[in-house]
Amino acid sequence: MLPPSEHSNAPGLTGARRVMATFLLGGLLTVLHAVPALAGKEFAPSSVGKGVLLVAGPSLDDPNFRQAVVLIVEHGPEGTVGLILNRSTKLFLSDALPDLTVLKGTSYRLFAGGPVEPSRLLLLYRLKEPPADARSVFDGVYVGGTTKVLESIVTQAKPSETFRAFAGFAGWAPRQLEAEMLLGVWGILPPDSFSIFDQDPATLWLDCLSRLQAPRVISN
Repeated sequence: MLPPSEHSNAPGLTGARRVMATFLLGGLLTVLHAVPALAGKEFAPSSVGKGVLLVAGPSLDDPNFRQAVVLIVEHGPEGTVGLILNRSTKLFLSDALPDLTVLKGTSYRLFAGGPVEPSRLLLLYRLKEPPADARSVFDGVYVGGTTKVLESIVTQAKPSETFRAFAGFAGWAPRQLEAEMLLGVWGILPPDSFSIFDQDPATLWLDCLSRLQAPRVISN
């Protein structure tokens, strides 16, 4: 993972920013180590891919990622981009977007998605139909889109459709995350929309840790 102070000069960051540019909201919505891993796929670098949940091991003491669960929204030769799922802030989304009248009186919280570009707002959706100007993360889950999609969910809620809003994101340079995986400080869980949208963020990390088939290989 890249500290905010080093991110602007990190190799591959330009590529990571290009990846994010396709589903960031155009800058218009401004808001604000280690033991060798075993052979299990939950701890193998090859398991990293779009849609998986990245689970921080107990030994990972970087304050940006301590006890974090990260949804990987993009992964490829230019680097990796993710959203931290369990950093709920005290800020209501209605306060972050005061001009969006549909949010007035609602209790949607803003999440801190990561240390990179914290003034950028990203929207993550669970929808039956792909929203306009959004990218698929895995089946039924999309990142990006416009505020019209958000307004539709708020005013015409369907049982399974929902969203979360994130300020900032997490980013890794090419092959950096794979190197961290080899140190055994991260575990991988398969795509899971329930964990993203329905699980209590306060208990998400412990729940994910218990679901790993061999949590003892994560150093503590």
